[in-house]
Amino acid sequence: MRTRWRAGLAAAAVAFALAGCSAGENGASSTADSAGIAPAVPQQGAGKPGQNKVTPPQPGATDRKLSRSARLELTATKVVDVVAQARGIAQGAGGYTGQESTGDETASLSLAVPADKLDGVLDQLSHLGSSLVKRELNTQDVTEQVVDVEARLATQRASVERIRALLARATSVSEIASVESELTSREATLESLEQQRNSLAGSVAMSTVAMTIHGVAAPPPPGEDHSGFLGGLAGGWQAFLVFGEGLLTVLGAIAPFLLFVVPLGWLGWWLHRRRRTVAPEPMPGASEG
Repeated sequence: MRTRWRAGLAAAAVAFALAGCSAGENGASSTADSAGIAPAVPQQGAGKPGQNKVTPPQPGATDRKLSRSARLELTATKVVDVVAQARGIAQGAGGYTGQESTGDETASLSLAVPADKLDGVLDQLSHLGSSLVKRELNTQDVTEQVVDVEARLATQRASVERIRALLARATSVSEIASVESELTSREATLESLEQQRNSLAGSVAMSTVAMTIHGVAAPPPPGEDHSGFLGGLAGGWQAFLVFGEGLLTVLGAIAPFLLFVVPLGWLGWWLHRRRRTVAPEPMPGASEG
C-alpha cells in the first residue's frame, strides 16, 4: 500500500514539473513576441533540399554603382594643339579617344577615362586653351539596374539549364524540336541580359568627357612703357627710322627722273661754259679811241 502511494506521488511530481516547463516556454515566447524580438530562424542547411531560395542583394546592402559623364566647352587660338593635348591627357590617365572631328575653327571629341580619375582629368582639361566656357558633370545611380539585371541573369541561367536537361531526356523528334526552339529563345534572352550587364559595368568603370573647342583670334601684345629717358630715346630712334624710311621713299620715287634731268643739266652747264670761253675779249686801246 505504501509503495503504491509513493509511486503515485512521484508521478504527480513529474507531471507538475512538465507543466511548469511548458508554462515557462510559453511565457518566454510571449515575452519575446511582446518585446519585438523575432524567434530564432533555422539555418539554411537544416531544411529540406530545394526549399532554400537565393534572393538578390538589396540596393542598400551593396556599393552604389554610379555612371558619370562630363562636358567641357573651351576657346583656343590653336584648336589643333588643344586637341592633341587633350588626347595626351586622356591616354596618360589610362583612357582613350572616341569620336573626333577637328577643323581649323572648331573641334569636337569624346574621351573615355577611368571613373576614379575623372575629377583629375577634368581639372587638367579645364586649363587648356584660352578660356573655359562651360563645365558640366552628370552622375546617374544605376545600382538598382545592376541588381535587377544580375537577378534576372541568375534566373535565366537556371531556366536555360532546365531546358538543356529536358533536351537531354527528349526521345521523339517532335519533343527535341520543341525543346530546342524553347532553348534557343531562352539563350537569346540570356545573351541580351549579359549585354545589358556588360554595358552597365562599362558605364560604371569608364566615364566619358565630351569636349567642344572653338577657335578665337590671338590677343594683341601688351603695350610697352615709353616713359622716362629710355622711353624717349626709343621714341626718338623710332621717329628717326620713320623719317629715314620716308626720305628713302622720296628718293626712290624721283630716281627715274634724275636719270634724265642730271645729264641734261650737265650738258647745259658745259655748253654755257664753252660759250664763255670762245667769246673774244675786248681790246684795251679800242675802248680809249
